[in-house]
Amino acid sequence: MTKSFFYQNKKIVYRVFGTGMPVILVHGFGEDGTVWDQQAEYLKENFKVIIPDLPGSGQSELIDDMSIEGMAEVIHSIIHEEDIDACPVIGHSMGGYITLALVEKYYNHVSAFGLFHSSAFADSEEKIATRRKGIAFIKEHGGFEFLKTATPNLFSTTTKDERPELIDEQIASLSSFSGAALVSYYEAMIQRPDRTNILKEATVPVLFAMGKYDNAIPLADGLKQCHLPEKSYIHILQQSGHMGMLEETEKTNLLLEKFLLQ
Repeated sequence: MTKSFFYQNKKIVYRVFGTGMPVILVHGFGEDGTVWDQQAEYLKENFKVIIPDLPGSGQSELIDDMSIEGMAEVIHSIIHEEDIDACPVIGHSMGGYITLALVEKYYNHVSAFGLFHSSAFADSEEKIATRRKGIAFIKEHGGFEFLKTATPNLFSTTTKDERPELIDEQIASLSSFSGAALVSYYEAMIQRPDRTNILKEATVPVLFAMGKYDNAIPLADGLKQCHLPEKSYIHILQQSGHMGMLEETEKTNLLLEKFLLQ
Protein backbone atom coordinates (compact mmCIF):
# COMPACT_ATOMS: atom_id res chain seq x y z
CA MET A 1 0.00 0.00 0.00
CA THR A 2 1.37 3.41 -0.99
CA LYS A 3 0.71 6.26 1.41
CA SER A 4 1.62 9.93 1.41
CA PHE A 5 1.39 13.00 3.61
CA PHE A 6 2.61 16.56 3.52
CA TYR A 7 5.62 17.51 5.61
CA GLN A 8 5.98 21.30 5.72
CA ASN A 9 3.98 21.50 2.46
CA LYS A 10 6.19 18.91 0.72
CA LYS A 11 4.84 15.52 -0.34
CA ILE A 12 6.41 12.50 1.33
CA VAL A 13 5.61 9.02 0.04
CA TYR A 14 6.09 5.71 1.81
CA ARG A 15 4.87 2.15 1.31
CA VAL A 16 3.50 -0.33 3.81
CA PHE A 17 3.71 -4.12 3.40
CA GLY A 18 2.04 -6.70 5.63
CA THR A 19 0.76 -6.50 9.18
CA GLY A 20 2.19 -7.19 12.59
CA MET A 21 5.06 -5.58 14.45
CA PRO A 22 6.17 -2.45 12.55
CA VAL A 23 9.69 -2.02 11.23
CA ILE A 24 11.04 0.87 9.17
CA LEU A 25 13.65 0.29 6.44
CA VAL A 26 15.47 3.46 5.33
CA HIS A 27 17.28 3.51 1.99
CA GLY A 28 20.55 5.24 1.22
CA PHE A 29 22.12 7.70 -1.22
CA GLY A 30 21.27 7.26 -4.89
CA GLU A 31 18.44 4.83 -4.12
CA ASP A 32 14.76 4.92 -3.36
CA GLY A 33 12.62 2.66 -1.24
CA THR A 34 12.41 -0.02 -3.94
CA VAL A 35 15.94 -1.14 -3.04
CA TRP A 36 14.30 -2.93 -0.08
CA ASP A 37 11.53 -4.61 -2.12
CA GLN A 38 12.82 -8.16 -1.73
CA GLN A 39 13.15 -7.73 2.01
CA ALA A 40 9.62 -6.31 2.19
CA GLU A 41 8.21 -9.29 0.30
CA TYR A 42 9.91 -11.69 2.70
CA LEU A 43 9.25 -9.86 5.97
CA LYS A 44 5.63 -8.90 5.30
CA GLU A 45 4.47 -12.37 6.37
CA ASN A 46 5.25 -11.50 9.99
CA PHE A 47 5.86 -7.76 10.10
CA LYS A 48 4.39 -4.45 9.04
CA VAL A 49 7.22 -3.19 6.85
CA ILE A 50 7.32 0.57 6.31
CA ILE A 51 9.60 1.84 3.55
CA PRO A 52 9.86 5.59 2.90
CA ASP A 53 11.16 7.36 -0.15
CA LEU A 54 13.48 9.88 1.48
CA PRO A 55 12.96 13.53 0.50
CA GLY A 56 14.26 14.00 -3.04
CA SER A 57 14.14 10.27 -3.85
CA GLY A 58 11.46 8.22 -5.56
CA GLN A 59 8.13 9.98 -5.27
CA SER A 60 9.03 12.23 -2.31
CA GLU A 61 9.77 15.91 -2.79
CA LEU A 62 12.81 17.77 -1.56
CA ILE A 63 12.23 19.51 1.77
CA ASP A 64 13.69 22.78 3.01
CA ASP A 65 16.03 21.13 5.53
CA MET A 66 17.89 18.40 3.66
CA SER A 67 20.38 17.77 6.48
CA ILE A 68 20.69 14.33 8.01
CA GLU A 69 18.79 15.68 11.00
CA GLY A 70 16.12 17.20 8.75
CA MET A 71 15.52 13.87 7.04
CA ALA A 72 15.37 12.14 10.44
CA GLU A 73 12.47 14.46 11.27
CA VAL A 74 10.62 13.05 8.26
CA ILE A 75 11.07 9.50 9.58
CA HIS A 76 9.80 10.72 12.94
CA SER A 77 6.72 12.13 11.21
CA ILE A 78 6.07 8.76 9.54
CA ILE A 79 6.22 7.10 12.96
CA HIS A 80 3.46 9.47 14.07
CA GLU A 81 1.50 9.02 10.83
CA GLU A 82 1.43 5.28 11.53
CA ASP A 83 0.62 5.80 15.23
CA ILE A 84 3.66 3.79 16.36
CA ASP A 85 4.92 4.01 19.92
CA ALA A 86 8.31 2.45 19.17
CA CYS A 87 9.70 0.15 16.49
CA PRO A 88 12.97 -1.08 14.97
CA VAL A 89 14.54 1.18 12.35
CA ILE A 90 17.20 -0.14 9.96
CA GLY A 91 19.11 2.17 7.65
CA HIS A 92 21.27 1.40 4.63
CA SER A 93 24.33 3.63 4.15
CA MET A 94 23.04 7.23 4.35
CA GLY A 95 19.86 5.74 5.78
CA GLY A 96 21.98 4.54 8.70
CA TYR A 97 23.20 8.08 9.32
CA ILE A 98 19.58 9.21 9.37
CA THR A 99 18.68 6.36 11.73
CA LEU A 100 21.40 7.44 14.17
CA ALA A 101 20.12 11.03 14.08
CA LEU A 102 16.61 9.72 14.77
CA VAL A 103 17.85 7.68 17.74
CA GLU A 104 19.77 10.68 19.07
CA LYS A 105 16.64 12.84 19.30
CA TYR A 106 13.78 10.34 19.49
CA TYR A 107 15.26 7.29 21.20
CA ASN A 108 11.89 6.64 22.86
CA HIS A 109 10.43 5.80 19.43
CA VAL A 110 13.17 3.30 18.46
CA SER A 111 13.03 -0.18 20.02
CA ALA A 112 16.07 -1.46 18.09
CA PHE A 113 18.13 -0.15 15.21
CA GLY A 114 20.45 -1.33 12.52
CA LEU A 115 23.37 -0.02 10.50
CA PHE A 116 23.24 -1.87 7.19
CA HIS A 117 26.47 -1.06 5.35
CA SER A 118 26.63 2.12 7.43
CA SER A 119 28.70 3.83 10.09
CA ALA A 120 28.52 6.14 13.08
CA PHE A 121 31.83 7.78 12.13
CA ALA A 122 31.92 11.22 10.59
CA ASP A 123 33.46 11.62 7.15
CA SER A 124 37.25 11.60 7.01
CA GLU A 125 39.02 14.40 5.14
CA GLU A 126 39.65 11.97 2.30
CA LYS A 127 35.97 11.05 2.14
CA ILE A 128 34.95 14.72 2.15
CA ALA A 129 37.32 15.41 -0.74
CA THR A 130 35.80 12.50 -2.68
CA ARG A 131 32.28 13.81 -2.07
CA ARG A 132 33.33 17.30 -3.18
CA LYS A 133 34.59 15.84 -6.45
CA GLY A 134 31.28 14.04 -6.80
CA ILE A 135 29.36 17.28 -6.31
CA ALA A 136 31.42 18.96 -9.01
CA PHE A 137 30.75 16.06 -11.39
CA ILE A 138 27.01 16.14 -10.69
CA LYS A 139 26.83 19.88 -11.30
CA GLU A 140 28.65 19.50 -14.62
CA HIS A 141 27.16 16.27 -15.97
CA GLY A 142 23.90 15.69 -14.06
CA GLY A 143 22.67 13.24 -11.48
CA PHE A 144 22.06 10.19 -13.66
CA GLU A 145 25.47 10.38 -15.35
CA PHE A 146 27.05 10.41 -11.91
CA LEU A 147 25.04 7.43 -10.70
CA LYS A 148 25.85 5.45 -13.85
CA THR A 149 29.54 5.96 -13.06
CA ALA A 150 29.39 5.45 -9.30
CA THR A 151 26.89 2.61 -8.84
CA PRO A 152 29.02 -0.29 -10.19
CA ASN A 153 31.64 0.49 -7.53
CA LEU A 154 29.09 -0.38 -4.83
CA PHE A 155 29.05 -4.06 -5.82
CA SER A 156 31.61 -6.77 -5.15
CA THR A 157 33.85 -8.12 -7.90
CA THR A 158 31.96 -11.41 -7.70
CA THR A 159 28.66 -9.63 -8.40
CA LYS A 160 30.20 -7.66 -11.26
CA ASP A 161 31.56 -10.84 -12.85
CA GLU A 162 28.68 -13.23 -12.24
CA ARG A 163 25.59 -11.01 -12.14
CA PRO A 164 26.20 -7.88 -14.23
CA GLU A 165 22.49 -7.71 -15.03
CA LEU A 166 21.80 -6.95 -11.36
CA ILE A 167 23.95 -3.81 -11.61
CA ASP A 168 22.36 -2.84 -14.91
CA GLU A 169 18.89 -3.16 -13.36
CA GLN A 170 19.89 -0.99 -10.40
CA ILE A 171 21.32 1.71 -12.68
CA ALA A 172 18.20 1.67 -14.87
CA SER A 173 16.06 2.39 -11.79
CA LEU A 174 17.93 5.62 -11.01
CA SER A 175 17.06 7.76 -14.04
CA SER A 176 14.65 10.02 -12.16
CA PHE A 177 17.21 11.37 -9.69
CA SER A 178 17.80 15.11 -9.80
CA GLY A 179 21.26 16.52 -9.42
CA ALA A 180 19.91 18.86 -6.73
CA ALA A 181 18.84 15.94 -4.56
CA LEU A 182 22.18 14.16 -4.87
CA VAL A 183 24.13 17.32 -4.07
CA SER A 184 21.89 17.87 -1.03
CA TYR A 185 22.63 14.35 0.20
CA TYR A 186 26.36 14.77 -0.24
CA GLU A 187 26.34 18.09 1.61
CA ALA A 188 24.31 16.49 4.41
CA MET A 189 26.76 13.62 4.76
CA ILE A 190 29.76 15.93 4.75
CA GLN A 191 28.27 18.01 7.54
CA ARG A 192 27.08 15.22 9.81
CA PRO A 193 28.88 14.75 13.14
CA ASP A 194 30.43 11.63 14.58
CA ARG A 195 27.69 9.70 16.37
CA THR A 196 29.66 6.87 17.97
CA ASN A 197 28.30 8.12 21.31
CA ILE A 198 24.86 6.91 20.18
CA LEU A 199 26.29 3.40 19.88
CA LYS A 200 28.05 3.63 23.25
CA GLU A 201 24.87 4.79 24.97
CA ALA A 202 22.47 2.41 23.21
CA THR A 203 20.38 0.29 25.55
CA VAL A 204 18.41 -1.36 22.71
CA PRO A 205 19.70 -4.07 20.35
CA VAL A 206 21.86 -2.80 17.48
CA LEU A 207 22.41 -4.63 14.20
CA PHE A 208 25.60 -4.31 12.18
CA ALA A 209 25.46 -5.80 8.69
CA MET A 210 28.74 -5.41 6.81
CA GLY A 211 29.97 -6.36 3.36
CA LYS A 212 33.33 -8.08 3.11
CA TYR A 213 34.08 -6.18 -0.10
CA ASP A 214 32.39 -2.87 0.75
CA ASN A 215 34.38 0.06 -0.65
CA ALA A 216 31.97 2.72 0.62
CA ILE A 217 31.88 1.60 4.25
CA PRO A 218 34.98 -0.58 4.65
CA LEU A 219 34.66 -3.70 6.77
CA ALA A 220 37.44 -2.38 9.02
CA ASP A 221 35.32 0.65 9.94
CA GLY A 222 32.40 -1.55 10.89
CA LEU A 223 34.58 -3.76 13.03
CA LYS A 224 35.95 -0.70 14.87
CA GLN A 225 32.48 0.26 16.13
CA CYS A 226 30.40 -2.90 16.38
CA HIS A 227 31.63 -3.59 19.93
CA LEU A 228 30.40 -0.22 21.23
CA PRO A 229 26.73 -0.98 21.99
CA GLU A 230 25.66 -2.96 25.03
CA LYS A 231 23.98 -5.53 22.76
CA SER A 232 25.28 -5.96 19.19
CA TYR A 233 24.20 -8.37 16.46
CA ILE A 234 26.98 -8.64 13.88
CA HIS A 235 26.79 -10.12 10.39
CA ILE A 236 29.43 -10.06 7.65
CA LEU A 237 28.05 -10.72 4.18
CA GLN A 238 30.87 -12.68 2.57
CA GLN A 239 30.02 -12.05 -1.10
CA SER A 240 28.79 -8.46 -0.87
CA GLY A 241 30.10 -5.01 -1.48
CA HIS A 242 27.83 -2.18 -0.33
CA MET A 243 24.54 -3.63 -1.61
CA GLY A 244 23.94 -6.76 0.43
CA MET A 245 20.15 -6.57 0.14
CA LEU A 246 20.59 -7.12 -3.62
CA GLU A 247 23.81 -9.15 -3.68
CA GLU A 248 22.91 -11.64 -0.94
CA THR A 249 19.16 -11.29 -0.73
CA GLU A 250 18.33 -14.52 1.07
CA LYS A 251 21.00 -14.03 3.74
CA THR A 252 19.89 -10.43 4.23
CA ASN A 253 16.26 -11.52 4.63
CA LEU A 254 17.18 -14.12 7.22
CA LEU A 255 19.49 -11.89 9.24
CA LEU A 256 16.88 -9.14 9.35
CA GLU A 257 14.19 -11.60 10.40
CA LYS A 258 16.41 -13.07 13.13
CA PHE A 259 17.26 -9.61 14.44
CA LEU A 260 13.65 -8.47 14.46
CA LEU A 261 12.52 -11.62 16.29
CA GLN A 262 15.17 -11.47 19.01
